[in-house]
Amino acid sequence: MALKDTFYISHGSPTLPIDDSIPASQFLKKWKEFYPQRPSAILVISGHWDTAVPSVNVVNRNDTIYDFYGFPKALYKLKYQPPGAPQLARRVKELLHQSGFSRVDEDKKRGLDHGAWVPLILMYPEADIPVCQLSVQSDQDGTYHYNMGKALAPLKDEGVLIIGSGSAVHNLRALNIQPNPPVASWAKQFDDWLISSLLEGRYEDVNHYEQKAPHARMAHPWPDHFYPLHVALGAAGENAKAKLIHSGIEMGTLSYASFQFTPASSSS
Repeated sequence: MALKDTFYISHGSPTLPIDDSIPASQFLKKWKEFYPQRPSAILVISGHWDTAVPSVNVVNRNDTIYDFYGFPKALYKLKYQPPGAPQLARRVKELLHQSGFSRVDEDKKRGLDHGAWVPLILMYPEADIPVCQLSVQSDQDGTYHYNMGKALAPLKDEGVLIIGSGSAVHNLRALNIQPNPPVASWAKQFDDWLISSLLEGRYEDVNHYEQKAPHARMAHPWPDHFYPLHVALGAAGENAKAKLIHSGIEMGTLSYASFQFTPASSSS
């Protein structure tokens, strides 16, 4: 069954699966109520896989990668090992080649980093849907990743759910771990700008956020967690309609803003 929507999920802290007090955890647990269509496979573009050229993981079974340090022991006991999606991986490679991405690498060992498995373990806990990951290239720009998404749009007609996973604001050095800290003004200004830009369809501004957004470098000192949004947006189509499906800022600066992108012909 064809799918029409793509998504950008701000996955936030790795502790989402073990901390019910985080509102984003509750949102993701109710995912199948929000989006009941079952995909044939899932493609995750994760901010935690940053490579020189686009890369896909070509595996039969995904391992769980614990690419974080100093968190509660319970987190390291979780396992999320859905089937791999080697056919999807090679289809991604084919589509990117057709759109002018001259080199796409295959990684035959990599499993799922926490940008993929942390949200998925809440969204699809049965781990029975094949999953493939695609990397970002942080030395490129938003337009490059938007075009990557445009190349992948045909996957929706094949029942593939395309999810960009990152954080709408991601500056780990600026996090405030005190109880109930105030939201930093620069984080709120960037978050508000992003939400209004997407909801108003100013996608070129989002593609050029470094010049257009307030406090862009503070919100994203490194762009790896933002570019998955551009891929999801590009895959939705040129005149796609954006919808804010979850929001909130934790620890003063960590934004959970998440979006659904629906092609113009399908939106009401």
